[in-house]
Amino acid sequence: MTHQKSCLCCAPPTGAGTVRIEASGKNPLQTAPDASKGGLRLKDFQPRSMLRVPQTRIEQPRFPVIDVHAHLTWSKNVRNGVSVGEEITVFATPEELLPVMDRKGVRTLVNLTGGTGKGLEESIRLFDRAAPGRFLTLTEPSFGLFPEPDYPQRQADAIAHAHRVGARGLKLLKTLGLYLRERIDEGPLVGVDDRRFDPMWETCAGLGMPVFLHVSDPEAFFLPTDETNERYEELANHPDWSFYGPEFPSHQELIDARNRLIARHPGTTFVLLHVGNNAENLAAVSDCLERYPNTLVDISARIGELGRQPRIAQRFFDRFQDRILFGTDAVPSPYGDDVPQQLFGDALYEIYYRFLETEDEYFDYAPAPTPPQGRWSIYGLGLSDAILRKIYHGNAARLLDLPP
Repeated sequence: MTHQKSCLCCAPPTGAGTVRIEASGKNPLQTAPDASKGGLRLKDFQPRSMLRVPQTRIEQPRFPVIDVHAHLTWSKNVRNGVSVGEEITVFATPEELLPVMDRKGVRTLVNLTGGTGKGLEESIRLFDRAAPGRFLTLTEPSFGLFPEPDYPQRQADAIAHAHRVGARGLKLLKTLGLYLRERIDEGPLVGVDDRRFDPMWETCAGLGMPVFLHVSDPEAFFLPTDETNERYEELANHPDWSFYGPEFPSHQELIDARNRLIARHPGTTFVLLHVGNNAENLAAVSDCLERYPNTLVDISARIGELGRQPRIAQRFFDRFQDRILFGTDAVPSPYGDDVPQQLFGDALYEIYYRFLETEDEYFDYAPAPTPPQGRWSIYGLGLSDAILRKIYHGNAARLLDLPP
């Protein structure tokens, strides 16, 4: 009888720590664990992939880009998550931003958090007027006026004023539903679909101002921050991002309230930011887009989600190619240093371009030693020129009435 040698991968282990093969039939692959290796902390684990796959650097996009989601200014006064007053903090100057924009083919950068009143006027003066065509500014609600009995009309008037001074749309942070309370920072939470904001939505519709709406956050932010939460490290680093507990509505409750709002205002155009705040569930986002023709989405800060489901994501881009906007959620340094997936710079844009244009496999979604949103890598979509042109600038140009 001929005896064949086994391949090494199937051979019983040998050496120190090996369990002796017994006649009792003990598993020949069972070994004693190395106790000295059991204390590695998760934050110190930074594995290097052994894959040998193509790595494509895209320094310039195939078509000019309109980045519809950046933060160049911020409200200076915030009460428990609610911006109040008109003063702003300026994150960067056009002189600091334009070189990166020119290198990375970014034709226009949209500052969503332009503020209100005098702060808004300052934002427009610092950016839109300093570099015409390169920057656009959106306004925000005047939440500091919310307790006033005539707030609905005052807010509608504030939107009309913002439009007169040059604001191109309205941006809502996740203030509604998660932060704003009846007495600004005290009392019951104010719902996303609260009717006191109806005049604001209708004023936007009448003036042709799109509403950029941030409602909810990744679903994991509404779950316990424990060993089963895939965003454990992110929530451990940013515990104030967790909305788990009875004091907050659930992720689904927020989405449902948003949908009621959209249905009630069919004449208002809503851009549902961060892939509709539901990038983990593209079937639900698709259903929303199908049900509400007055909606679009942007991809800001969610290529980490889209890129780990590349086949589903590619079908999503094919199906809704006319309603998807390019956005990064970029924040200049030093303000963006703590969120590398949003840090304005060459590296950020190159990752987005690689994701959209190439079929590269298993690469980082953020310029960071450790994936900041979850420990996974992403895959490129390799979109066609026709779709890329729409995503990069065509859809945004149509929405914001810009040259094609």
